[in-house]
Amino acid sequence: MKKIIHIDADCFFAAIEMRDDPSLVNRPFAVGGSAEGRGVLTTCNYPAREYGVRSAMPTAQAYRLCPELLVVPVNIAKYRGVSAQMLDIFERFTDLIEPLSLDEAFLDVTDITLFSGSASRIAEVIRTAVRSELGITVSAGVSVNKFIAKVASDWHKPDGLKVVTPDEVDSFSAALNVRAIPGVGPVTAEKLKRMGFNTCKDLRSADPLKLKRRFGSFGQTLMERAHGQDRRSVNTQRIRKSVSVEHTYSNDLANGDSCVAKLPGLLEELTTRMAKTNLTRRIRKAYVKIKFNDFSTTTVERVGTTATLDDYRELLLDGLARRDLPVRLLGLGVRLDPDVPERFEQLPFRIEERSF
Repeated sequence: MKKIIHIDADCFFAAIEMRDDPSLVNRPFAVGGSAEGRGVLTTCNYPAREYGVRSAMPTAQAYRLCPELLVVPVNIAKYRGVSAQMLDIFERFTDLIEPLSLDEAFLDVTDITLFSGSASRIAEVIRTAVRSELGITVSAGVSVNKFIAKVASDWHKPDGLKVVTPDEVDSFSAALNVRAIPGVGPVTAEKLKRMGFNTCKDLRSADPLKLKRRFGSFGQTLMERAHGQDRRSVNTQRIRKSVSVEHTYSNDLANGDSCVAKLPGLLEELTTRMAKTNLTRRIRKAYVKIKFNDFSTTTVERVGTTATLDDYRELLLDGLARRDLPVRLLGLGVRLDPDVPERFEQLPFRIEERSF
């Protein structure tokens, strides 16, 4: 039986800023872009959330909900430094670590003998270490697989710990709303609702073949998660699937030549990023992302294309033809071939002997 911990920092970017400036603690506060530059929020503290402010919300909308909101710019270098410090703490307990982002990670402690092999005790010690050494809080979920552990980590936020024992997995997962399943967004949830499935318990009664016809291979995943099952291992080697750049413009671009004129600069930025990662030979196809001024988004991609200006021009024009609207965001990217073993990237971590 696996013992998996999911660690998730509480409002990570905002927490670091509040740590460094305690005057921010009790006021509505967020980290993100400016309203004038059409920015969005990356995260916000809990006083701001009481007004309905959320991460990924346009900053202008956040100000309408909370006029006294204070927004500071993102300091990604500082946040990466704290993330690395958190990783150092995790490594005291296991080298089986799968970072998902700067602020969360899975840890496999199945074979760890510290604290008599108690995963819940390890999680609590990690939480205490992060709080005392880094001055921020994290929430943790502990269970037999990644799915249940991740859901559990959100159970008692902020600064919480939720343990789902093997005997509790069945009842815990049955009571979950289908939205708790990773990959089930508003659209998929609405489809499942129309089929009569609101909870994982409801979903267990579904015909697996019907789910597969409706959702493809994801249908099998839906059925497994509904039963609290997840066979994925904690993966310390993550293969990059794409590389991209994008830019949100302060003023809308006219649909047409104004957008095409932005391609060389975007392509130069993309080429620079790809050169740093040595991924050019893994390109499978190119794609263009367009967000129109009504916030609708379209992506155009085609097998056989590469990261050339001509390919991106053709893809862009195809995308622009889909909506006769001005454009607020353009992005260029490439999909990468996952089956090129010599090009995989391993997330860095150190393994060293420590006594406790």
